[in-house]
Amino acid sequence: MFDSTALELAALIKAKKLSVIEVVNAYIGKIEDNDKQINAFLTVAKEKALERAKKVQEQIDKGETVSPLAGVPVALKDNISTIGIETNCASKMLEGYNPVFNATVTDRLESAGMIIVGKLNMDEFAMGGSSETGVSGAVHNPWDTSRVAGGSSGGCAAAVAAKEIPLTLGSDSGGSIRQPCSFCGVTGIKPTYGSVSRYGAVAYASSLDQIGPIGQNIDDCAAMLSVISGQDEWDSTCVLKEPFDFDRGKDSGSKKIKIGLPKNYFESGLASCLPGHLTAGGHTGLDEDVKLAVLAAAKEFEKAGAIIEEFEMPLVEYTVPTYYVIGCAEASSNLSRFDGLKYGYRSGKAKTLSNVYRFSRSEGFGLEVKRRIMLGSFVLSSGYYDAYYKKALQVRSLIKDAYTNLFRKFDIIISPVSSTTAFEIGENINDPVKMYIGDIYTAPVNLAGLPSIALPCGFDKQGLPVGFQITGSTFSEPQLVNIARVYQSRTDYHTRRPS
Repeated sequence: MFDSTALELAALIKAKKLSVIEVVNAYIGKIEDNDKQINAFLTVAKEKALERAKKVQEQIDKGETVSPLAGVPVALKDNISTIGIETNCASKMLEGYNPVFNATVTDRLESAGMIIVGKLNMDEFAMGGSSETGVSGAVHNPWDTSRVAGGSSGGCAAAVAAKEIPLTLGSDSGGSIRQPCSFCGVTGIKPTYGSVSRYGAVAYASSLDQIGPIGQNIDDCAAMLSVISGQDEWDSTCVLKEPFDFDRGKDSGSKKIKIGLPKNYFESGLASCLPGHLTAGGHTGLDEDVKLAVLAAAKEFEKAGAIIEEFEMPLVEYTVPTYYVIGCAEASSNLSRFDGLKYGYRSGKAKTLSNVYRFSRSEGFGLEVKRRIMLGSFVLSSGYYDAYYKKALQVRSLIKDAYTNLFRKFDIIISPVSSTTAFEIGENINDPVKMYIGDIYTAPVNLAGLPSIALPCGFDKQGLPVGFQITGSTFSEPQLVNIARVYQSRTDYHTRRPS
């Protein structure tokens, strides 16, 4: 059972070789046995999942459920609303909060016959790059439990890598799906902004956030994306009229595909991509093992018939500052609702209204969240708005235009996800600049609203997974999925799991 992909599992259920209750029970047992080492799950809704499994089994028996993922267990990042299951964003601020409505993606998964078994650990309010900032402690990488699983969707990737769940749903604001996938050796899709409803997802940065799937391989992820994508009346930014169609019959392979390879990402790593004052502290360099694995992935596409051409990625030195100015500005606005009055944590020390605000936020939020709120409030303040926030929006437009021009020349772009493999827990947590620079390869995709797929492509000398990403133009997910299928049909990195 645990060696089957999600689609294979659903086929076994449909063929009556496994029952939904049997499958759900088995995965919950695996979580109970293994998760003390991984810390991927914040909540396991055992009774609710088993009750739901009975109903889905009845529907399957009657032939009422035709979804290719019917009966498959799934877990959600803990910033996605679920009725009857606590949603706390790994924060003391929302401890004990039970939403009164489901996120749109939650409803769509359940309509497809999937079984939500729990909620997954993350960086607090999705702010972090290692899944260490949450109130429940760090997520541990299944390949080496002394190392991080990546962030902020670390629990999502770690749970799939550890075979605790076949599919998960995460969110990506600046690489939060792709980086954990790279660190944990699994597959994930960051969809085009506006293709999946954000209704019911607790916002970090509204113009950057996008919900997407994480699974063992590209077919599982594509099947899940086709379930959750499409227009939603509750989200005016969700503009995709119909769900994505990933019909394998439309697979064009990688023949005649023109792939761009940004040579300044590989020549001297981060040193060529950032201003000197950011690289002076030694936070530079693309690990040689990562570089070789990503270039080998590009070579694999070339063997399959694709044309590879190098180019100079423009505006790279501006992407991290632009991302953090915009992200923190939007975060400071979005998190202002957590004030100790309406819902969430309220300090018992407060005696006056101003103290309710001050103590509740000081005690309820963690250090990284407070750091980003303060930075966001600063760049939006009078006298600094034009110098920072307005300027960041202008640079964002230039980044979008640069990608538009690149995709007139290339079908997709291949690049690293991260400059390193998974680092030690606690190694970078006190160095925010080093953590922020880690988003240099992923954040531009969110700034431009583009789709990107993270795929495992090898291992470093320590046996830790390496990932790469393929990025396409807006709403080019069907083409990206087909290209990812070609790669995974020629390699087996996506099939390997930690012992």
